Amino acid sequence: MPEIAAARILIMATDGFEQSELKEPLRQLKQAGASVHVAAPKPGSITGWNEKDWGEQVPVDCTISEVDVAEYDALVLPGGQMNPDVLRMNEEAVALIRSFHDAGKVIAAICHAPWLLIEAGIVDGRRMTSWPSVKTDLLNAGADWSDQAVIADKGIVSSRKPEDIDAFVAKIIEAIEEGAHRRGADDSAMMNAGRAM
Repeated sequence: MPEIAAARILIMATDGFEQSELKEPLRQLKQAGASVHVAAPKPGSITGWNEKDWGEQVPVDCTISEVDVAEYDALVLPGGQMNPDVLRMNEEAVALIRSFHDAGKVIAAICHAPWLLIEAGIVDGRRMTSWPSVKTDLLNAGADWSDQAVIADKGIVSSRKPEDIDAFVAKIIEAIEEGAHRRGADDSAMMNAGRAM
């Protein structure tokens, strides 16, 4: 069970991420002592979306293709409409999520980011929450959706919106400190079915 101060966390995003949903977890997790890296499809920096316009740039530590899942304890996925919509069409990004899942590592998604978990085929039978407009997509993918600030189910943490970030980060820390999460045989079968599609 890793203490948060010894944890290594990856945040994956691209241009158009909801600014507060990347920058605030990044700040809070670092403040808690974790080592946090930002991965994106391209090197350099990515630009956030701040309510009604483009926001700040965030430096990229590594590209998605460079990530070694074994080096990390958790994956955090910020929302925004553009960011997860673009990433769910990126095969490397979706494969990375599946790799974190298969390794029993914590995966945390906020706002629209559960779209990525749907694309990775890992929400069936899972209790989850999200931004309201993602509710039907999650239900159609087999998730048990509920309107709560944060939900954790076998190391999959989900949250609704920027106002829930404090609860989101607290639950990420709790899930990391619980250690590896067993997903179950039904998840393995689901993963194989998803890859065959």
